Amino acid sequence: MRPANGELIRLPSSKQEADPQIIVEGDKPCRWRSFGRMGSPAHRCRDIERQAGYLQPEHCAPPPPRTDPDAMWFIRDGCGIVCGVITWFLVFYAEFVVVFVMLLPSKNLAYSLINGALFNGLAFLALASHFRAMCTDPGAVPKGNATKEFIESLQLKPGQVVYKCPKCCSIKPDRAHHCSVCKRCIRKMDHHCPWVNNCVGENNQKYFVLFTMYIALISLHALVMVVFHFLFCIEEDWTKCSTFSPPATVILLILLCFEGLLFLIFTSVMFGTQVHSICTDETGIEQLKKEERRWAKKSKWMNMKVVFGHPFSIAWLSPFSTPDHGKADPYQYVV
Repeated sequence: MRPANGELIRLPSSKQEADPQIIVEGDKPCRWRSFGRMGSPAHRCRDIERQAGYLQPEHCAPPPPRTDPDAMWFIRDGCGIVCGVITWFLVFYAEFVVVFVMLLPSKNLAYSLINGALFNGLAFLALASHFRAMCTDPGAVPKGNATKEFIESLQLKPGQVVYKCPKCCSIKPDRAHHCSVCKRCIRKMDHHCPWVNNCVGENNQKYFVLFTMYIALISLHALVMVVFHFLFCIEEDWTKCSTFSPPATVILLILLCFEGLLFLIFTSVMFGTQVHSICTDETGIEQLKKEERRWAKKSKWMNMKVVFGHPFSIAWLSPFSTPDHGKADPYQYVV
């Protein structure tokens, strides 16, 4: 039986009929293939490029020497670096307006201390989360591991299949995708975010979620303070509610209001989509490509623990705590 617009590959009935297969992924149209049991074929749609040259592991250069595991991960992408600098600049601008325009001129000391400590604390956590999301390896597959020795170490059986990425010459574990910006295959890649100049993957998704959450919180806090400050300045003399001139004060507050509203909407949406992806255990790319679910289904609470760490603790909210993934499912190279 042949699926619609596809091709069915018959499973070998004996070890003499077929050898382990290496399928090279490329950019050509997708074909359907069946590698499941004969009674219940599991069809999977992948981009496949059938070039004989790529099928030989000898065509891969030896993998580069292993770098220091403690070395900082950083993507040298011009657009991402600019976006990262803009992100920090906007946070520092909000800090300037909140502290020097609204809090320091206030006559209520308790109001200034409480709101200053809260806003600066959240801003510090936001920038720390951004730094960790940007400088943490998102889960890169070792580059150039599609060597004969590595393939033999997988101990493939006749009829089993592994996927090889022709761009970084790596044997891809399940749920890994190639990023054209990072130039690496990333495990559980959700998307590449220029604002953190990095991919969002299994190792840094926690920091990205915290970054969006803390940016949304400081944006909301700034908007609330802007509204109260406007009301205070309208009731009082504009020359007394700020150390800056009234026109400069109005311009600074309007810009902060626009920035806060824009980033509140943007980061709230991103935070919601990330939490939904974590709870459903399905990355953004997997949802976009509508890939067949091949991994074990877990509860939403267990999926949250896999990303934020075992067990639940206050460390979930800390960008300085590296999550312990606990008994996370090991990634399979064999499909």
